Amino acid sequence: MTFSSSPSPSSSFVHFISPPARHSSSPAMVKIPEKISICGGGSSFSRFRCSAGQTGFFTRLGRLLKEKAKSDVDKIFSGFSKTRQNLAVVDELLLYWNLAETDRVLDELEEALLVADFGPRISGKIVDSLRDDILSGKLKSGSEIKDALKKIVLNLLSSKAGKTELQLGYKKPAVVMIVGVNGGGKTTSLGKLAYRLKNEGVKILMAAGDTFRAAASDQLEVWAERTGSEIVVAQGEKTKAQSVLAQAVKKGKEGGYDVVLCDTSGRLHTNFNLMEELVACKKAVSKVVSGAPNEILLVLDGTTGLNMLQQAREFNEVIGVTGLILTKLDGSARGGCVVSVVEELGIPVKFVGVGEGVDDLQPFDPEAFVDAIFS
Repeated sequence: MTFSSSPSPSSSFVHFISPPARHSSSPAMVKIPEKISICGGGSSFSRFRCSAGQTGFFTRLGRLLKEKAKSDVDKIFSGFSKTRQNLAVVDELLLYWNLAETDRVLDELEEALLVADFGPRISGKIVDSLRDDILSGKLKSGSEIKDALKKIVLNLLSSKAGKTELQLGYKKPAVVMIVGVNGGGKTTSLGKLAYRLKNEGVKILMAAGDTFRAAASDQLEVWAERTGSEIVVAQGEKTKAQSVLAQAVKKGKEGGYDVVLCDTSGRLHTNFNLMEELVACKKAVSKVVSGAPNEILLVLDGTTGLNMLQQAREFNEVIGVTGLILTKLDGSARGGCVVSVVEELGIPVKFVGVGEGVDDLQPFDPEAFVDAIFS
C-alpha cells in the first residue's frame, strides 16, 4: 500500500491509499487522476469513456451482472443445498398425491415451508392458494402442484419489490452505502461487490466509513489491494464517518471514478444515536453529489432467519433502504427468509451470499433462486 505524501488541505483528516503498482520490485507512488474519465479493466485499461452523458453505462452494468447471475446458477444451487434438502420432502409429499390426502399433504407442506423460514404468514398464504386451486380442479397432479408452488413463490419475489439490478443513476460517481448490524458481513460484502464490479471494468473508490471498529479499515484495505481499488481511510481516531464518506465522494467526483463504495459501522437497530449517524452520513454524501447515495444496501445475516425482519424495518424507517444483501445463506436451511423479507418490506434483494469465496456474492435472480430451492 502507498500513501499520498502531500494530501490537500481539504483532505487532512483522511489517507488516500492506492494499490501497489503491478510488476514492480518496490512500491511506487500512484497519483490519483483528477480529470481522466476512463474505467480500468484487469491488468490493462479498456479505453472507453464513462462520462455522465453516457446514461446507458450503469444500466448495461446492472443487466450484465444479472446475466452473470444466470450463468453462475451452479453456485446458487450449491449455496442453497441445505434449504433444498429441507424442502426435498415436497417431492416426497407430492409423488403419490391424491385428492383424498389433500389436507394432510398441505399441512406437511406448510410445516416444511416453516422449517425453511418462509414465515407463518407467507407459508399459510402459499398453502391456502394451493388448496383453492386444488379444490377448484385447476391442479390435478403432484407435478402441477409443485409447478404452482414455484410460480407462487416467484410471483411473491417479483411483484412485491422493485428491480433487483443495481440502480446506479446516470452520472458519475454512483454512490453505494453499505449498512447493517454488527457481524452481518458488511465489509466482506463490500469487498466482494467491488470484486464483481472491477471484473466488469468499473473504476472503484472505497470509503472506510466504519470508524468504530479498529480492524475495519485494515480489512477494507486488504480488499482494496485484492481488487486493485483505491481507498479513503480516516487519519485520526476522532474522525467522523460522515467526513470520511463526504471526502471520498468528493475524490470520486474529481477523479473520474465510476462507483464509490461506502462502508459504515455496524450498529444495533435499537441504538437511536448510531442510527441517526447514518442519516448524517447520507446527508453528507448528498451534499457532494446531488441524488446520492444511489443505493443504500442493507446487509442481513441469513442465519438469523425471520429475526432479520425487525432489523430491516428499523433501518428502512430511519434511512430508506433501497436493496438487500442476504449473507451466510450457505450455512443454514433458511433460504425461505428471502421470500419473507421481500413480501414483508417490498424491498428488492440485490445480492445473496452463498459461500466464503471472493465470487460467492451472487446477484439475486428470483427465477434462479426458486429453481435452486425447489429443484
